[in-house]
Amino acid sequence: MKHFQKIWMNGKFVKFADAKIHILCHSLHYGNAIFEGIRCYNTPKGPAVFRLREHLNRLFNSAKAYQIEIPYSKEELRKATLELMKVNKVKECYIRPIVFYGAEHIGLEPEGLSVNVAIIPVVFGRYFKDKFEKGVRAKISSWCRINPLIVPPQAKCSGNYANSLLAKIEAVKGGYDEAIMQNISGYIAEGSGENVFIVRQGKLITPPVHAGILIGVTRDSVMRIAKDMEIETIIRDIPREELYIADEAFFTGTAAEITPIVEVDDRRIGDGRRGAITEKIQKKFFEIVEGKDERYYEWLEFVY
Repeated sequence: MKHFQKIWMNGKFVKFADAKIHILCHSLHYGNAIFEGIRCYNTPKGPAVFRLREHLNRLFNSAKAYQIEIPYSKEELRKATLELMKVNKVKECYIRPIVFYGAEHIGLEPEGLSVNVAIIPVVFGRYFKDKFEKGVRAKISSWCRINPLIVPPQAKCSGNYANSLLAKIEAVKGGYDEAIMQNISGYIAEGSGENVFIVRQGKLITPPVHAGILIGVTRDSVMRIAKDMEIETIIRDIPREELYIADEAFFTGTAAEITPIVEVDDRRIGDGRRGAITEKIQKKFFEIVEGKDERYYEWLEFVY
């Protein structure tokens, strides 16, 4: 894996090879690390981190759900992220902040454990490679999305992603690009790491929070972009079969950005190509993150 020279770890910039944790790290054993996925994009005004404040808000909300006290303020982590971009002379990258317990003792109870924070820049291109234009094939997973009565789906916690991992492996081994999970009630929740939108009669439809989704920053961005384009967004439950008869469908997420879905369960969506509304929103999204639309500069944290 290509990597940058420095990682920010507990207030210090350390070499990539020196950013290590103990094998008894509590969060490694019990899956309670809290993390985020953020992107830095190259723009005409230099590198800019997309919606950094919103990502940090979600990081702290996730930690609160798990009763983890992050030993830094949001502002300290915001500044550390931007400084990390400078130290590594980053133009574009994926950024992974992560909060995790230390290895002071073994056992489930985290009382007395240190809370550690790291921010890692990663060389990262398109999640679905060339398919971000031509679209991906998806499969409805046999694995249901985690239920709010079991663990909090709105928390971006490492343990939650065991659920996503099972769905993703199943889909890829079956010859598909991605999985789409239903909730325990049989309605569409999300992909293994993305929110889902469908288009019907010129309107966007996306699952509600109570479907068990992670409240995506890119999801929120798309709804704002759609509103500015006078495209209505309806937030409601989506039954499985409605995916099949959608005019268009697409995934949203920091990694996936905006990726068309052209097939679900071997059923072609629309005409089997990226739809007109998907393309319109996708084009505007990339204009925004690449700093080409000043109306959305509030979403960009310029490094310099």
